[in-house]
Amino acid sequence: MPYTLTTPLYYVNDRPHLGSTYTTLACDALARFQRLNGYSVVFITGVDEHGQKIQRTAEARQLSPQQHCDGISASYRELWSRWGISQDRFVRTTDPRHLQLVDQFFARVKASGDVISGRQTGWYCVGCEEYKDDPTEAVDPSCPIHQKPLEWRDEENLFFRLSRYQSQIEELVARDDFIQPANRRQEVRNFVAQGLRDFSISRVNVSWGLPVPGHDGHTFYVWFDALLGYLTALLDDGEPVDLDRLEKCGWPASVHVIGKDILRFHAVFWPAMLMSAGLPLPKSVFGHGFLTREGLKMGKSLGNVLDPERLLDCCGSDAVRWYLLRDIQFGDDGDFQQQRFVDLVNNDLANTIGNLLNRTSSMARKWFADAVPPHTEAVGSKHPLSMAATTTVATVVTSMPALGFKPAAEAVLQLAIAANGHLNDTAPWSRMKQPGQETEVGDDLYAVLEATRIVGLLLSPLLPELSERILEQLGTSINPDGWTEQLNWGGLVSGAPLPKPSPVMQRLELQESL
Repeated sequence: MPYTLTTPLYYVNDRPHLGSTYTTLACDALARFQRLNGYSVVFITGVDEHGQKIQRTAEARQLSPQQHCDGISASYRELWSRWGISQDRFVRTTDPRHLQLVDQFFARVKASGDVISGRQTGWYCVGCEEYKDDPTEAVDPSCPIHQKPLEWRDEENLFFRLSRYQSQIEELVARDDFIQPANRRQEVRNFVAQGLRDFSISRVNVSWGLPVPGHDGHTFYVWFDALLGYLTALLDDGEPVDLDRLEKCGWPASVHVIGKDILRFHAVFWPAMLMSAGLPLPKSVFGHGFLTREGLKMGKSLGNVLDPERLLDCCGSDAVRWYLLRDIQFGDDGDFQQQRFVDLVNNDLANTIGNLLNRTSSMARKWFADAVPPHTEAVGSKHPLSMAATTTVATVVTSMPALGFKPAAEAVLQLAIAANGHLNDTAPWSRMKQPGQETEVGDDLYAVLEATRIVGLLLSPLLPELSERILEQLGTSINPDGWTEQLNWGGLVSGAPLPKPSPVMQRLELQESL
């Protein structure tokens, strides 16, 4: 079964930041889960490389726009590699194949009668690459997002006739399954209810862009160009660029995962463009929230920007992935608090999960010849940890496809807490000193080790590196083609060798601010 998911195509005005890393980590977790669930996944990410902002940024750096884009694009590729991101396609909108696709798409839209000429006047934000609604008579207006002055524009452009799709878009955005989470849906419905206006798809004063066929001096508006990058990525298979092949290559997308600030482009403009071109619509769009730091918006002027490379170097991917996916409800705004970050990682991963594995494995090796203990029917499906594991698996399998990383992570943690509780309640270290208790101790240790195995399996999409270390220490590994079967209780084989334990998660000891 095909499953295509996308991050946004990140704008290359600057190097990757924590916000883009957050989105990509979430998509990586979803992609990994769906692969394990048996889907044929195409996980798309990439970069959006055109527009006036890029042109000006390159000039300020005394580089050509292409040189600037090459450097920033490479930094994204390198960072995603370091984070272990499992993307299947990385698309650049400067790829020659992309120009071919944009030309084909534009021809379809034009043939549908949805391209007209018109005059665009108003206040424009170069950073947002869009016109704002400030009144004509406004004095020195500025962009509330970029905190920079708006520029007055008055130019002849090509327009896409978005207004023709009012009723179709109203119906689309009212669907419960299209815009997620639910609190974002009403924002878009309110926007659409105001009446859709045709939007400009070309610029005449921007040389760094794709040329519009048959319209000398016009380049495509960056958003018209960038959204089509999702299609280019799917057709990056060595075969000719042909929009008719899209459905065989994984289109439509199952979900576009984006920041809430670009939801309007993906939930309104993009579907209308696809309707015009006669192509299927994405199945859903998920707009997540923003990250702040210690309650403050991150910005260079405040000196509080979290560098994803420094985070990775200081803390490792498991720690950061756990904090971002376990502590923040994906879809809501989140606040990065360093002390809470350290506490959660140390308490949840190093103490609860890591120590559980180490002490249980050590006891099993000591008393049962370095092997998984024997067990009786008492450790069957009615065992408390077996029932807890069944509940946990159900929660994870339900939550992950809906991007419910937090409830999934919390459920896995609760299974580890239950296993710790069982170990403390049964106290095998005391019972082993009593005659005739070996069978019961074997059952108890087996049950805890088996629960820990399921914890390791369920952590695989969320924390792939820690998951691998947990399973290695149990003498097992993931079967990518049989993961769901591995989640059944009783997978550990009594008598199988148990490797010598070592810490699977180091405690975080941060001496200074990140």
